[in-house]
Amino acid sequence: MSLDKNFVVAPKRVRGEWSVTRDVTGAGTMLLQVKKITSLAEGINAYELVDPIGGPLPEFAAGAHVDLHLGNGLIRQYSLCGDPAERSSYIIGVLKEQAGRGGSVYLHDNVEVGSSIEVSAPRNNFRLVPANRYVFIAGGIGITPIVPMLREAQAHGADFKLYYCTRSLDRTAFRNELRVLCDEGRAVIHHDNGDPSQGLDFGKILAEHEPGTHLYYCGPGGLMGAISQASAHWPAETVHCEHFSAPTRPVESHDTDVPFRVRIVDTGAEYEVPVGETIVNVLRRNSISVDTSCEDGYCGTCMTRYVGGEPDHRDTVLDPESRQNYVLICCSRSKTPVLELEI
Repeated sequence: MSLDKNFVVAPKRVRGEWSVTRDVTGAGTMLLQVKKITSLAEGINAYELVDPIGGPLPEFAAGAHVDLHLGNGLIRQYSLCGDPAERSSYIIGVLKEQAGRGGSVYLHDNVEVGSSIEVSAPRNNFRLVPANRYVFIAGGIGITPIVPMLREAQAHGADFKLYYCTRSLDRTAFRNELRVLCDEGRAVIHHDNGDPSQGLDFGKILAEHEPGTHLYYCGPGGLMGAISQASAHWPAETVHCEHFSAPTRPVESHDTDVPFRVRIVDTGAEYEVPVGETIVNVLRRNSISVDTSCEDGYCGTCMTRYVGGEPDHRDTVLDPESRQNYVLICCSRSKTPVLELEI
């Protein structure tokens, strides 16, 4: 996934409007208010977040997400599914997952109209690149970052086809909006009734790569793995995905891991990171606060700029270009004795 080098995450007010500074440390949030809660489908709510005094919010592009700092101490990421041209509010879609990590249950059970929530400015690791044609595939709540992409593709006159996989009609979000695309032959909504064997044949859908076509997909782990395998022959630069949970990866041996030190550029302080411990844990033990969410290398909350040393990248977020400047310190280590961080 490509990292937008100009994304912004530290908002502040200037003459009543949210302004922002370019800061990749994750610092800074806005206190927004829940204006409306609507049901998108069974178990899925849409939350509309606004500035309490009515000011415009920082801009975003299709594929962006925000961090929500929840009242139970959790930080969770949710894709923005509203219109990027509409800066009066942010809209997120949230599936209540009883077996999840607690964020969705908290939102469904505790957040009401009028509630205040700390929200970061948008980040975008899933930006829609210009193309002549797109194939979009979404599973369940994975439709949320795809919806703004559909609107953008339509606005630019691009050809596209959406494949949206859900358990049933009742659990299909945005179904009224997508019905028009289905009628036009530009979308297929498929229900598998919870049986993976009844899912779409991604091997057939992705068998041929037409030059100029880009693939975007998002959804649960099983779907992500199947699409990754089915699109393995596509040119790497034409395949884009976003994980909502840690992807299944082969078990890796880290028997060759060795201790290293992290140096904080601003202070010159150095801390040793032992084998079996993360940079984040070492920093916290030394009273340096670091925001994290997944702590498994797929959400990007802990993304940090490095200016010296060579990271041993172990995330699933950053593309090769982004890895020249940033490292996810929840999971990555260092190939050099010292890794210099800007925190």
